[in-house]
Amino acid sequence: MKKLMMFLTLIVLVSTLIACKPEEEPIVEEPPKTYSKIYGYEYDPEAIDDYELVWSDEFDYEGLPDSTKWNYDVGGHGWGNNELQFYTSTQNASVSNGILTIEARKEDYPSTENKTHSWTSARMVTRNKGDFKWGRIEVSAKLPTGKGTWPAIWMLPTNWSYGDWPNSGEIDIMEHVGYDQNKIHASIHTEAYNHVKGTQKSGQKVIPTASTEFHVYSVEWFPDQMIFSIDGEPYFTFDPFRFVSEPKNRHWPFDRKFHLLLNIAIGGNWGAAQGMDPDLNYAKMEVDYVRIYQSPTIQNLKRNIPQS
Repeated sequence: MKKLMMFLTLIVLVSTLIACKPEEEPIVEEPPKTYSKIYGYEYDPEAIDDYELVWSDEFDYEGLPDSTKWNYDVGGHGWGNNELQFYTSTQNASVSNGILTIEARKEDYPSTENKTHSWTSARMVTRNKGDFKWGRIEVSAKLPTGKGTWPAIWMLPTNWSYGDWPNSGEIDIMEHVGYDQNKIHASIHTEAYNHVKGTQKSGQKVIPTASTEFHVYSVEWFPDQMIFSIDGEPYFTFDPFRFVSEPKNRHWPFDRKFHLLLNIAIGGNWGAAQGMDPDLNYAKMEVDYVRIYQSPTIQNLKRNIPQS
């Protein structure tokens, strides 16, 4: 009888403790982070809100472009595309009233290559004065007109770590050809994806006022993807996982520093693909500003590769 009473007492005690136990908070799992199989970085690209301006030129001065920020590629060897222009050092670029103007002019220009060129232009570069890995690159520009013009806002690797073009990559933020007025192109080129093979990855968007108004051409460059936009509206994303399950350097060499280029080419394989306007003798690209932002969150990412 005593054992029965002890057993009943124990049951009552346990029941009381269970009844008095506070209600447990529901378990809430954090949403999974984006995981990059390319380098093993974890981040959420949609949550990056800490961009900081790290390099810019507002062109708020007069005269030649700021020599602490810009170099020039000089020459007239066709630049791999049978282009007609000779790129000069400072004769074809100037700053006035807050605007950088790159001019292409039809004029005879004797070069050191024992050849007289019929066009001059400028190819401005930030190499060794503005070199970046990852970030948001923005350029506000008004584009030239004329059949035969080929302006570009683009990026090349500074050190060519993976070999000559296209192995080390190319980022075309904006390209435009005069025979297809107002159609803007963004592209990437790598060993696997390039225009020589016809495998380049690109997007296009028509901007009716490309040559009459300034528009902001930009790329947001992450460790494993790029998002190209015009006036803040994305229109092309390059994500190598769309094309291969395990991207290698030949698909994605974009883990090294790149620099920015601004230029107008004349003619060439693409610029003159539908001929040249015989009356074309002048073209200009105007640039209101160049701004490059980087995120400390992205720059400080640590590799996190799970052990198999």
